[in-house]
Amino acid sequence: MNALSEHIVVDDAELEMVRATARRFFTEEIAPHYAAWEKQGHGDRAIWRKAGALGLLCPMLKEENGGVGGDIRHSQVIIEEMARSHCELPGLYLHSDIVVPYIERLGTLQQKRRWLPRCMSGDIVTCIGISEPDAGSDMRGLRTRAVRDGDEWVLNGSKTFITNGWLADLALVVANTGASANTGSKSIFLVETDRPGFRRGRLLEKVGQKAQDTTELFLDDVRVPVEALLGEEGKGMAYLMQELPIERLIIAISALALTEAVFAETLKYVRERRAFGQLVADFQVTRFTLAELKTDIEVGRAFVDDCVGKILLGTLDTSRASMAKLWLTEMQGRVVDRCVQLFGGYGYMWDYPVARAFANARGQRIYGGSSDIMKEIIARDIAKSP
Repeated sequence: MNALSEHIVVDDAELEMVRATARRFFTEEIAPHYAAWEKQGHGDRAIWRKAGALGLLCPMLKEENGGVGGDIRHSQVIIEEMARSHCELPGLYLHSDIVVPYIERLGTLQQKRRWLPRCMSGDIVTCIGISEPDAGSDMRGLRTRAVRDGDEWVLNGSKTFITNGWLADLALVVANTGASANTGSKSIFLVETDRPGFRRGRLLEKVGQKAQDTTELFLDDVRVPVEALLGEEGKGMAYLMQELPIERLIIAISALALTEAVFAETLKYVRERRAFGQLVADFQVTRFTLAELKTDIEVGRAFVDDCVGKILLGTLDTSRASMAKLWLTEMQGRVVDRCVQLFGGYGYMWDYPVARAFANARGQRIYGGSSDIMKEIIARDIAKSP
């Protein structure tokens, strides 16, 4: 069992097989190309089919829908091995664990048969269009509209900060379908990205996660059939709220795994690096810092394990998932920053994984709901408690 999961008791040999496969995939297929992908702003399209062929996409897809019938632990070990390789491609788990579950849970039989097998194989890459130039965490402010015209819906609007937007074949687009932009007016549509009027904007140049494509999307009179509506009209906001707990837990799992990976690299470095005639690891300030960071990580692991257990039992609520995202992503930022300091000048060099991890970590506290939004959700839950 690897260092990233030494505190999880896994008796399931299947999980260990998934872990071994994921480790080989990220080590052999992703890591050698990652630096080049950072420069071009996105990964290669072929990698999705390779991941699909190895069974590393959509591990939670049910058997009746063509999947392997895994659970969140299968996704967890894949995310951990991605972190271990120091290659951050959050679009892989966004596709597998966030977007595809919408189709599986809300889709008609026809929609499931059309999309799910190809999502699992990697022939279809997905994204989800929620954020807009003037509306991010506040989904009630979305302006994209869909108007019914006979047997079609006509969509107009724009989206931004869209993970997988550059390579996506299918976008889940959230749009207003009511008379006004209120909670009950949101609906979700399955939109192929090759439809007339659908266009991608520029690849957005981010502070971190540079190998992950993030784009703007524009919809100008994009026509889709009525069958493209996912779920019921007007229930989009409710659907989004239902899926947010697992999305936020997935981000928390990622934050923990990435933090553990950086800590392991830092521990190795300070045990090899010498200063003033002794190992950096032997300085009291270093040992005390490592003790604090290890404690933070252990607390985070316990919290994540508890939330994973609640997901398996179906009892993870929005407030606790928000706590997990808030604490784990903020912890990630603190720990990685102090790891950079232990590396000294080398910690500020892009060639070192710790430098990339430092830049990459900042986004975790923003997407999926910012830390301030997480606090608001938790505070509201506290206000309702007796």
